[in-house]
Amino acid sequence: MCAFLQVQFFKVDFFDLNTHSTVCDLRHNDSSRDDDGSKSEMCAFDVPHFRYIDDDNVEENDDSSDCSSYRYVVVSGTPLKILEHLLSDLRLDDQRGAPENKEKMLLDDFLLTYLVFMSTHDLCQALLGQYPYKGQEEGKDALFRKRKVLQLVSHWSRLYKDFLKEEEHVRSFMKTLYRCVLEDLYEFPTLEKDLKEFQKLLRRRHISNPHVSSCFLCQSKQTYQHMSLKENCLQLRSPQTEAREVICCVYVSADSYLSVHTHPSLEAHELLRIVALKMDRAEEEMVLAVVSHTGERRVLQPSDCVYSESLTPQGKLAACRRDLTEILPPLTDSAELSRRPVRLLGINTWDVAAALTHLDWSLFKSIHEQELVYYTLSRAPGTGHTAALSVLLQRCNEVQQWVMSEVLMCVSLNKRVQLLKKFIKIAAHCKAQRNLNSAFAIIMGLNTAAVSRLNQTWEKCPGKFKKLFSELELITDPSLNHKAYREAFKRMKPPKIPFMPLLLKDITFIHEGNKTFHDNLVNFEKLHMIADTVRMIRHCQSDQPGGCSHSLIELNYVQYLHIIDNQQTLFELSHKLEPRA
Repeated sequence: MCAFLQVQFFKVDFFDLNTHSTVCDLRHNDSSRDDDGSKSEMCAFDVPHFRYIDDDNVEENDDSSDCSSYRYVVVSGTPLKILEHLLSDLRLDDQRGAPENKEKMLLDDFLLTYLVFMSTHDLCQALLGQYPYKGQEEGKDALFRKRKVLQLVSHWSRLYKDFLKEEEHVRSFMKTLYRCVLEDLYEFPTLEKDLKEFQKLLRRRHISNPHVSSCFLCQSKQTYQHMSLKENCLQLRSPQTEAREVICCVYVSADSYLSVHTHPSLEAHELLRIVALKMDRAEEEMVLAVVSHTGERRVLQPSDCVYSESLTPQGKLAACRRDLTEILPPLTDSAELSRRPVRLLGINTWDVAAALTHLDWSLFKSIHEQELVYYTLSRAPGTGHTAALSVLLQRCNEVQQWVMSEVLMCVSLNKRVQLLKKFIKIAAHCKAQRNLNSAFAIIMGLNTAAVSRLNQTWEKCPGKFKKLFSELELITDPSLNHKAYREAFKRMKPPKIPFMPLLLKDITFIHEGNKTFHDNLVNFEKLHMIADTVRMIRHCQSDQPGGCSHSLIELNYVQYLHIIDNQQTLFELSHKLEPRA
């Protein structure tokens, strides 16, 4: 038994799982119409729904009508029709049977990717439109519809956590919906349980108004008397300060900076102490200044907060002498490189890899799935919607630059060979610790032209290290769409840290390579592919790492990296170390 159902503004395909037959050919092609008006192939994907046949029209003893034998495949639809379809098939928590995995997936797909085709404000308005008002719908159907809207909003809030707490229209939507539930409570007493759950939701989001419920207190009778004042009047709480992690870049010369992994409330005197310890300088001989794009320098006071969004357009942070000159000359002219200690050579490689993994995990675990969608769509630039993701990407770039900088600032050939061996072992340990973000960064740093051209250095590197490095290079091989990396990563169990630039590349490729709309209908297969890729974050974060074996020495070392960010300087240093023959 096979059928194809096409509803106005909503297209689905229907499968018989017993025979594995399909009505339409499922291929990953764009849906379009030919010049003669005939319909070409429509792309689709498997998203089962709960019911195909009405219970009233199905014989209970008819085994062939088993709902589990069939599934829908959503092809496309308008945003409002897709939302309406989700609500109609949504199963309430207290209904018989747990929600099916495929049902959860469809809802998950929609909530993870709705930003591709509609704004959060539009979704809020659509949800309010789906909540039946008096006179629109009555009786049991109205009650079910109200409860389903509340359940969908709860799922949305749990999925996004505090990701949308700063959006004003979300706060307004939550308050409006709460008032609607309060108004309906007298007519539908069974909403009391849903109301309590919604109150908990509002408390977690810190957007509740202590006066919202009191204005409706007189509208209900016995039901409200059974609810305590604490339950009925939501307390207004001040949001807790989020424990964000940031990276401060403090320039110590014209072509290099110290990367400091810290917290946003760091003050100038604290940062100056870190720079002094790392650069072996006397703290009292230095000041922190903001250098504008025109070269003007403004000295920061000791109590000034050094990490501020307002500093970015003004210029960059620099550690200077009291006469406002750099504490280091340009590195290509610096005689201090020959006296510069190579601290990495005295640290255990496994401990360094563990410290890198610990730091990367602290950044990775704070990433919301939605950040990848925001980042791909470039929505709301300059806001905190992609803050954690941006910091992790910055960290990945800096680890790569740090590897290059350490090698090229090492004047001694023998020590440089030791450094190569150290970095190869650290990359291998990062891979063993399931941190492919840092492993990738280290391998790419060693593979850059300025480092890979150092033939004398590489020739002195023992064969077993060169063989190990060749094996590690395989996971960075881009052939067959990074097949080696994907297979290696798939075999790893969570917790694990993916190479984030490649994950973003996948989402961008899906977004830009597939149409969002087909004949003004949302291409839901595209949304499923994006959601499936984004869910990789959830899978990787599904477990917690065990106890870390690194010490504070290694952790402090990887938190403060001296980095050359000038490509010309890197090549000049490379040619000074090993001039072209």
